[in-house]
Amino acid sequence: MNRKIMMMLVVVLMLVAAGCGNNEKQAEESKNTPTTSEETTLKVASLIPPMTEVLELVKPLLKEDGINLEIVVLSDNVQPNNALANKEVDANFFQHVPYMNQYNEANKSELVGVQPIYNAVYGAYSKTYKNIEDLPEGATIAIANDPSNIGRSLVMFEKNGLIKLKEGVGINATQADITENVKKFKFKEVDLLMLARTLDDVDLVAMTPAYAKPLNLTPKKDALITEGDDSDFVITLVARKDNVDSEPIQKLAKRMTSPEVKKFFEDNYGEIAVPAFK
Repeated sequence: MNRKIMMMLVVVLMLVAAGCGNNEKQAEESKNTPTTSEETTLKVASLIPPMTEVLELVKPLLKEDGINLEIVVLSDNVQPNNALANKEVDANFFQHVPYMNQYNEANKSELVGVQPIYNAVYGAYSKTYKNIEDLPEGATIAIANDPSNIGRSLVMFEKNGLIKLKEGVGINATQADITENVKKFKFKEVDLLMLARTLDDVDLVAMTPAYAKPLNLTPKKDALITEGDDSDFVITLVARKDNVDSEPIQKLAKRMTSPEVKKFFEDNYGEIAVPAFK
């Protein structure tokens, strides 16, 4: 009887020992096995509000999708595209498609529009004059110096009767395409980020609300003219051809067109920015 009990105890001890060994082995294996719920880091380059604010808004929402959004704020309107083309970031959010196309053509890159986000109401502002009719002969008008925004500005001026352009040039217009300039306006091309600083030195400045708002100017209240509702210049989330269809980029696009973002624009930028999604 004692012998049977002893044998049973030995068997139990062996089973316990084997169980402990298996647990240790399983723990070691689980430690070395990558989890499927690891976060993906997504780097997005941007410049100024409201672009940066939209990205900050969706950052916690993307956490729920397993994506860690890293916002890279750069200092000029060339760096975000350079960083994206060189794969230093995964996307950028600061530009309209005509500007992106211009960059692609000049740099043989393959940047791709992912999702239109908002229309920024483009307008022309003056510190001296209250009505566009008051602009004197020979007045100096500041416009951005990149080709897409030169064309955008000139088309806006044509639509509002300040000049006439060569037929058919559209947003590809340059100063060489001005066929009629009755009041002999002088167009001064300056860096996009310097436009707001020229307000004291020129008679009129054409710029987006992102640059006008820090000066407490809004298109509905302060612009002498605006470009209208049929703009081709929607601020767009941009990626590369090789990653545009990736799951993280598509999740970012979905969050950036969420009800939270739409409400953000309505509550904070209702006079200057119109969501480009439903």
